[in-house]
Amino acid sequence: MVRNEKKHPALRTIQLIYTPSFIRRLIGRPSTPALWQDTMGKLTDLLQLARERGRELGLPYTGALTPEEAYKVWQLAPGAKLVDVRTRAEWDWVGRIPGAVEIEWMSYPENRPNSHFLAQLKQQTDRESLLMFICRSGVRSHQAAALVSQATPRDCYNVLEGFEGDKDASGQRGKIGGWRHAGLPWHN
Repeated sequence: MVRNEKKHPALRTIQLIYTPSFIRRLIGRPSTPALWQDTMGKLTDLLQLARERGRELGLPYTGALTPEEAYKVWQLAPGAKLVDVRTRAEWDWVGRIPGAVEIEWMSYPENRPNSHFLAQLKQQTDRESLLMFICRSGVRSHQAAALVSQATPRDCYNVLEGFEGDKDASGQRGKIGGWRHAGLPWHN
């Protein structure tokens, strides 16, 4: 357990941090794209799966989605928002997700918490919007989903593995899991 009050002053919950590789082992991954499409099912099935995963992991928000599930929910759920909480440097140098709401959780290079995060989120999303948070690997988005769930009664989901996924054996990201590795829409 880790207290994150120092990382973001508005966050006052105790959180468990799980590595993306642990999550991937927990939820598994179908071996073929056809099997994956068959598994996706309807929006309600996807959200139920995410809620169950969230309960199993003891998450302080509604649930957790894989990148593929998040993309499918984003396509199927009217008004759903994908909130990218990475830094401007990450958006500019690593890549952007077309149509995502971009709000920094921490600034770069100072690594300071964005004290206006909740106000910026309120400006850019509707109160009824289903929110899915994504960052590089799933840690900052976990913190953002927890904060928003604590501050408002909204459906908040974390995108497991994030945009770049886990580091591989040579310490590089983008080759094991994540939004980009899944072949989902992004651009430089």
